[in-house]
Amino acid sequence: MTTLYRLLTEDDTSAFCHKITDALAKGWVLHGDPCISFDAARGVMRCAQAVTKEVDTPYTPDMKLGAQ
Repeated sequence: MTTLYRLLTEDDTSAFCHKITDALAKGWVLHGDPCISFDAARGVMRCAQAVTKEVDTPYTPDMKLGAQ
């Protein structure tokens, strides 16, 4: 078993919630608390959430994590 890790980020809009919901629907699991930070250059709040997923496939650096 291999544990995959992704850090999903997005502006603080409904798009972030949809990105997380899509990952959860595909079997990813929340890992830790979400983070929010102000992007002063763009004047927007940014969100981040780590997710993990257990897969039977061995990890390789060229693996497309979002497609797992």
